[in-house]
Amino acid sequence: MATATQTLPTTAVELHNLHHSTGERQRNPISHDEPETEPDEVMQQSLIADSQVPDGGYGWVLIFACAVVTWWFVGASYTWGVMQAALVEKKGYSSSTLAFVGSLCPACISLLAVPNARVIRLIGARITACLGIFLLGLGSILSGFAVNSVAGLFMTWGFIGGLGTSLCFMVVSVTPAQYFKAKRGIANGIVYAGGGLGGTVISFILDALLQSVGIAWTFRILGFMIIATGLPAAWLIKERAAIKPAKMVEWSLFKDVRFAVLFAVGVIGTFPLFVPAFFLPLYTSSLGLPSSAGAGLVAAFNFSSAIGRLSCGFACDKLGSLNTLFLSLLLSALSIFVLWPVSSSIGPLIAFVVINGSANGGFFSTMPTVVGNVFGSARVSVAVGMIVSGWLGGYLMGAPIAGYILNASGGQAGGIGAYRPAIFYAGSMATAATMLAAAVRMKVDRRIKKTV
Repeated sequence: MATATQTLPTTAVELHNLHHSTGERQRNPISHDEPETEPDEVMQQSLIADSQVPDGGYGWVLIFACAVVTWWFVGASYTWGVMQAALVEKKGYSSSTLAFVGSLCPACISLLAVPNARVIRLIGARITACLGIFLLGLGSILSGFAVNSVAGLFMTWGFIGGLGTSLCFMVVSVTPAQYFKAKRGIANGIVYAGGGLGGTVISFILDALLQSVGIAWTFRILGFMIIATGLPAAWLIKERAAIKPAKMVEWSLFKDVRFAVLFAVGVIGTFPLFVPAFFLPLYTSSLGLPSSAGAGLVAAFNFSSAIGRLSCGFACDKLGSLNTLFLSLLLSALSIFVLWPVSSSIGPLIAFVVINGSANGGFFSTMPTVVGNVFGSARVSVAVGMIVSGWLGGYLMGAPIAGYILNASGGQAGGIGAYRPAIFYAGSMATAATMLAAAVRMKVDRRIKKTV
């Protein structure tokens, strides 16, 4: 016991000295012109906390549990395109309206990010995760009774399922930082790879269920599966240490140019993210391919997303999280502009799906690592909540805007040429986000070869 009381102050002093001697990356993240205040103390707490993380142990159990939770809330969101195509065919709904339903679910992540960060501090990560999984499953089950009502789908899949999705997202985004530092990138990569793998499997499950039991029971069975397998995993999630009370919003973070630009990266970069996943089944239908081909491409997109999430997590630890974020956004923009417009057959379309899916997944697995590394693990829940709240416009409007552009260009009846304006819209947004990511990377360190 005496040894412990002697060691901690020494560690704190060493980390304090390290904090003031490592240059630009360890300066006050709020403002270099202001005196040292609370934000510096938060960074100090982050350095001390990071020095004590196990980088393993129960952390791997937590990562597995978070990956299962991500399997369901990401996988369900990214396979909405399969359900959307079936609803367009069987019920005659507008694709742009259904894209709003599908977008509302992940949009709740942004809409409720800040209050959900506080919910985790109040009731703990375990109860929050269990509540999130239950609501996600309940939303899917209730959707089975609302297939004849677009308003009903908005309330069930969009809002109830979205509330569950938002709770799950915050839990898996903030808890790994308590267990990992040196391996934080790969840990987040594994967690978010679970979502890509989930989307892969769920795509085939949904296609098979739609063919055998219809739309309503497909929703219900999916909901029961989410609850039955997701709740045990959610119960395994727990904090290593209690998350200390903090402000819901730390407005002073916006005084830091790095945070402001990174916030803008998320605001713009989320607009194109769901466009391929939501419209691939409709695009393949315009090519004259069967629905199974659309489901297969969505599955391939999600599997590639899983590979991208895992590889980008590894790259964060080796190349730097900001470098990895820039590269993933650049790959996304290039694939949309170069490959998708010329994908008039299954071969180029598969190439696009693999490359864009990998880049798409990399964005999600990289962003929490960037926030934790640049702004401190002690404020990761607040900072992530603030940044993710900026994703609301992209989550909610990104795919529907593409849908409206598609309808204005002739819709499915216009063939694959009608999709190109929507494709160029998505590519332009991805390009703008890439340029902003490059700006924040250079702001942190202008040395191009530097691991940042």
